[in-house]
Amino acid sequence: MLDKLKLLAKDTVIYGASTILARGLNYVLVPLYANLLTTFENGVHALIYANIALVNVLFAYGMETSYLKVASDTARSGQDSSRCFSTAVISLLLTSTAFTACILFFAPAIAELIGLSANQKEFIRYAAVILWLDAMLVVPFADLRLRRKAIRFAIARVFGVVAVVITAFTLIVQFKKGLEGAFLANIAGSLISLLIVLPVFRQFKRFFSSDTLREMLRIGLPYVPTGIAGLLVHLIDRNVLIRMRLEDIERIYGTGYAQSDIVGIYGRVAAFGILLQLFIQVFRFAWQPFFLQHAADPDAKKLFSHVLNVSSVFAMVIALAATFFVPDLIRYHYFEQLYILPPVYWIGLSILPWIFFSYIFDMISTNLTAGILITGSTRYLPVVTFAGAGVTTGVCLWLVPVMGMDGAAVSILAGTIVMSACMGYFSLKVYPNRYEWLKLGVLFMAAIVLARLPVLAGVGDLWFEALLVACYSGIVMVVFRNEANYAFKLLRSKLKSSDE
Repeated sequence: MLDKLKLLAKDTVIYGASTILARGLNYVLVPLYANLLTTFENGVHALIYANIALVNVLFAYGMETSYLKVASDTARSGQDSSRCFSTAVISLLLTSTAFTACILFFAPAIAELIGLSANQKEFIRYAAVILWLDAMLVVPFADLRLRRKAIRFAIARVFGVVAVVITAFTLIVQFKKGLEGAFLANIAGSLISLLIVLPVFRQFKRFFSSDTLREMLRIGLPYVPTGIAGLLVHLIDRNVLIRMRLEDIERIYGTGYAQSDIVGIYGRVAAFGILLQLFIQVFRFAWQPFFLQHAADPDAKKLFSHVLNVSSVFAMVIALAATFFVPDLIRYHYFEQLYILPPVYWIGLSILPWIFFSYIFDMISTNLTAGILITGSTRYLPVVTFAGAGVTTGVCLWLVPVMGMDGAAVSILAGTIVMSACMGYFSLKVYPNRYEWLKLGVLFMAAIVLARLPVLAGVGDLWFEALLVACYSGIVMVVFRNEANYAFKLLRSKLKSSDE
């Protein structure tokens, strides 16, 4: 089991380093956009990108996960998996081109549908191009993950983000392109990533199998409503905030704010959830191929239980630390000249604890998808995610008029809790396993108490917050002694192999 955990850890480190580097570079754009674009423009940007994420699910229609499943099964049976690759690429090319054409034609109507004006149709058209390019990257990236070519995967992602950052700085700072420059930069980054993965297309053949496509669609299509509903848990908030009444905005935040301003402030502050989002994304990249490859192992269930414990408590530690330290980093005046987010954004900092702690339940759900996918019981996924999306939407519509941005953030936490509970129910129904829920629950409640302690004690000093994080880490190591021992063994073996 230790060797298998080492394999997962190795892939996670590679995916993690590349994703952290890519997101870190991309995060340079947050202060750029916050300082050089208005809150209104940031609101337009946040709203369109929230909807890009939703529509992206339609463009990909579960092909990433279904390709991983079908191609891995084909390879294990000794058959040529390149036929799966060709079938998936042809399917995505045809459908994404048709979807893009529709968006380009109906851009003015789509702009009004999502709460913008028809005059902002050009941003919708830029979004259509981004969606098409991202769809063309789905299968090549999945193939690199399946073949465990993590380094090439990392290069494509990082260089794509470097292109985004360089292009954004050039267009916005030098050529004063404003919001248009932000969209053009994203197009440039996607093009660079596509160029880097072009060698993957060497395995492409003039071959299309309707039977293979049907199998992929059988596995992947349930991910469409599932994916949309899952994203709604984290993105419905922007679409509700853009429709806030001006009277409610004035009552909560005072005069001088329009709906797009509130969305812009909320979107830039909520983006700091990247700390947890990164960890979950990195883990997911390595986790899906890992559990598919080891599902038949005799110790698979015990292994999966250990993985859930380690990943969940690590997410709790990050959530607690981020709750303490991120607001201080945002408010710090760097070189007496620059804020990461200017003071106008600080009215949204209260949403951060809700955002951070919601990702803990995202991590648990990610772990539990193993049972669903291993058994092929993807029919349960829409139920899980629609339950989460329904709760998020309902709470958001209820609390946003009352609490504004905080109401939107609370709705995200509520939705992820429900989604995690439903995922656990169905996953354990089809793939019974023993997880240490009591210990995890105790640690979660301890994190909540410690997060509130500086406020209750009236002590907000950095040293006190660091002490609380250290104490919480100690509690984690006591509660999960076995997992801590595994982690130390992995570290010792890694250090030993590097010395040799």
